[in-house]
Amino acid sequence: MFFALAADRDLAPRRAVLNDANRTLMTVYEVVRDDLSRLLARLQALAAPYLAAGPEERAAIYYAERERTPDGRVDTAARFIFLNKTCFNGLYRVNRRGEFNVPHGRYVTPRVVDEPALRAASAALRGVTLLCGDFEEAAAEARAGDFVYFDPPFEPLSKTSSFTGYTSQAFDRREQLRLKWLLDSLTDRGVAAMVSNSYAPGAEWLLGVYEGDGRKYAIEFTPARRAINSRGDRRGAIDELVITNYSPELSRRRLESAAPPAAEDGAPPQGAGRTK
Repeated sequence: MFFALAADRDLAPRRAVLNDANRTLMTVYEVVRDDLSRLLARLQALAAPYLAAGPEERAAIYYAERERTPDGRVDTAARFIFLNKTCFNGLYRVNRRGEFNVPHGRYVTPRVVDEPALRAASAALRGVTLLCGDFEEAAAEARAGDFVYFDPPFEPLSKTSSFTGYTSQAFDRREQLRLKWLLDSLTDRGVAAMVSNSYAPGAEWLLGVYEGDGRKYAIEFTPARRAINSRGDRRGAIDELVITNYSPELSRRRLESAAPPAAEDGAPPQGAGRTK
């Protein structure tokens, strides 16, 4: 969400706060923002022997890298990107000890060092506040005029297909309920907010959580293609649940009525909200 908005000149936030429970991911963002040259050099050092190797040797390199403890922040970020680009389907999953445990991917020419994308990400992250903590704490200072987007670990599509192992701590029903109560609080404070989640058989309870108290949240179903399945013919579109405390039409009216007059010197108006 953030990088899509940042790439659009008309939608890019003037101030932004990004929070994620995954400490390693936030380290990647920090290094991409603050130390890109060293990151590119280290990433190239990881990628070169892997790309030059044959299939069996590549697997050995991958698993050796997966087991290795990184040395410092730049190495941590480079290792994360390398594993993400060479693992199965770009999946991120950890066990209860917080250890990355995704098997090797088998791509012919993985783009391990995507310098243009990393430079664009570095530019987008300049001036952005990066946090790693509880989602409720991250949204504590949100106020009217802000927009907050929540992307929690999705509800599993079945009892045996849980991919919520994004951190060593589970995001269970209790956390889903806490997220809903936070949405209630943000709504009462005049903060525009959006929540996305999966919707599959067995997840009806999640829909009921947002429909059941009379607040009339806007709820939409949108098809989203899932890339994670051992069989390619089962990687089809499924419904994703998008919940907002505003409607697009109402949002447009609010923006039009709240828009400050343009500055006489042509400078952009001040005081725009922030994206989280």
